[in-house]
Amino acid sequence: MSNFNKHETIISAGIDIGTSTTKLIISRFSLRNVAGAAHVPRIEITDKEVLYKSPVFRTPLQDAVTINVAGVQEIIRSEYDKAGIQPSQIATGAVIITGETATKRNASEMLHQLSDEAGDFLVATAGPDLEGIIAAKGSGSYEESGNKSSRVIANIDIGGGTANIAVFQNKQLLGTCTMHIGGRLIEFEDGKVRTISPPVEQLLKDQGYSLQPGDPQRAPAVQFVTSYMAEAMARILKKEVHAQDQVLLLGHEPNWSQPIDTIVFSGGISECMYRHSSDEEQAAQYDDIGIQLADALLHNQLLQHFTWQEPVETVRATVLGAGTQTTEISGATIQVAPHELPLKNIPIYQYDFEADLEVGLSHFEDAVHQAVTLYDSAKEGQNFALYLSNLPYLGFRDVQTLAKAIVQIMNQRPRPEQPIILVIQSDHAKVLGQTLAALQVKQSVICIDQINVETGDYIDIGKILASGVVPVVVKTLTFHTT
Repeated sequence: MSNFNKHETIISAGIDIGTSTTKLIISRFSLRNVAGAAHVPRIEITDKEVLYKSPVFRTPLQDAVTINVAGVQEIIRSEYDKAGIQPSQIATGAVIITGETATKRNASEMLHQLSDEAGDFLVATAGPDLEGIIAAKGSGSYEESGNKSSRVIANIDIGGGTANIAVFQNKQLLGTCTMHIGGRLIEFEDGKVRTISPPVEQLLKDQGYSLQPGDPQRAPAVQFVTSYMAEAMARILKKEVHAQDQVLLLGHEPNWSQPIDTIVFSGGISECMYRHSSDEEQAAQYDDIGIQLADALLHNQLLQHFTWQEPVETVRATVLGAGTQTTEISGATIQVAPHELPLKNIPIYQYDFEADLEVGLSHFEDAVHQAVTLYDSAKEGQNFALYLSNLPYLGFRDVQTLAKAIVQIMNQRPRPEQPIILVIQSDHAKVLGQTLAALQVKQSVICIDQINVETGDYIDIGKILASGVVPVVVKTLTFHTT
């Protein structure tokens, strides 16, 4: 794409594989080089058009924790056929695997199987925090947080098993939290309780309620569960966690620092809340506590203290695919370990120094722990790149201080021997990379600069070219928002 100088279109596929449902969207991106003729090409998506939307399928499973890859392939092949698209026409795309069934083993198998027939796909396994961020981007909350008067917006994506909360201000991630709140945590059959999930069983026990499979659907304990979930949600959003709420927390406590102004609900439960399907459809479709949970959230008094906003998309906040833009980076300002290249699908975690080295370093360790939680929740060694933005002017001593902090913190990763990958907004990559090398770090160091990325993007870093530059492809997940 480096000789890109005209308008071009590419076809992209976006495939969401969740705990309960799988869906696919095929879209056409219009690309344009927005840099001037004399500059390094910068390719941006200028238009997105949906060509085909699949129905929502039940995710094919081999067992409780393993996705049936062949079953997913079958869905994708038949949907390509219905859309009239050959796999060879698809230039880019994203497969996002979310929910409890998304094991790393499945993700690598999925990548291997799909790349043969589906082009250059980004395959990501999203733990609960990343799932919350993807949902916030898909629902429009992320974009909205950058629009008006620095509001703090919480996107609450509630599906079958979990509520994933992601909090943003000015398009910066402030924090996340995941709760055992979802429609399928109690399921019904013929007007009777069929299944009760372990967190709900524990909640009932803690609160002195009794509920068994076979009890009537309208049992008081069921009503108690949905009301309690709504109250616990309000407390978590206000960061007033009670001891008895711990049973509904999955992982860490809420970790944002600013009070939330606006709440946006997305996911399957939001369909019930905003009544996007007819009541008859809902009654037939939801043989679980989904509708009661939606009502409890809508009528909870504590939640009324926030400003409510409808999402652009509810359940169909589906990825369209991964848009790509290629940037060549000047070899004069970078430091790379050629034997580590190429690297593919490295997730980005942005950290803002706010133009103050001391303040930035005081929270730096927390940020790296957050990046590990985000991209490597199973502690399996998924590496990531740190994007350091808004660095102040750095003198020699400052560069040394920053380099030492980076080494110390990167040694705390689950697999500390992995390369240290840094993307610097300003042109400090060479000096920082060389300082790290002078510290004789045990890891390879890849330090590049002057590209714009953000948390949730993925990058490919190509082999070093004869001219000393490396091509970098930024993959930004793009969503259907109309």
